[in-house]
Amino acid sequence: MSISEGTHLPDAELTRMGPNGPETVSVKSLTEGRKVVIFAVPGAFTPTCHSAHVPSFIRTKDALAAKGVDEVICVAVNDPFVMQAWGEATGASAAGIAMLSDGAGAFTQAIGQTIDQPGSWVGGRSKRYALMAEDGVVKVWHPETGKGCEISGGEAMLDSL
Repeated sequence: MSISEGTHLPDAELTRMGPNGPETVSVKSLTEGRKVVIFAVPGAFTPTCHSAHVPSFIRTKDALAAKGVDEVICVAVNDPFVMQAWGEATGASAAGIAMLSDGAGAFTQAIGQTIDQPGSWVGGRSKRYALMAEDGVVKVWHPETGKGCEISGGEAMLDSL
């Protein structure tokens, strides 16, 4: 399935760190009856992801909330321990951004956003994108086309709402 505006998000499971360790959460439970922004990155701690993409959503989180967004979620094909450490290192967790793991890439694959370049460090990772979904339906879709995060960054999402 290739995602686009009007698409229902698949009910895949993601993982977050809870008080007792990793815990699964369904995309349905995150989006049902809610307005959420989900942005994805190729990898935690990688240059553009770390220095530009996550910071753009930290800067815009409150303005997104003022426009009715219930939650901002960052997804990466990394394990939940890495996502927790990355959320702490960037300040994203302290800012209230949920840092969720798509460890095996099931959600990423289900929405057609897998980067698979054998022999490269990006094999089996996620393409960079941002979306806004209401009640599990994609209303805004921003797939990144370049090497930066101008299309998929927080400011671009804010301007779309």
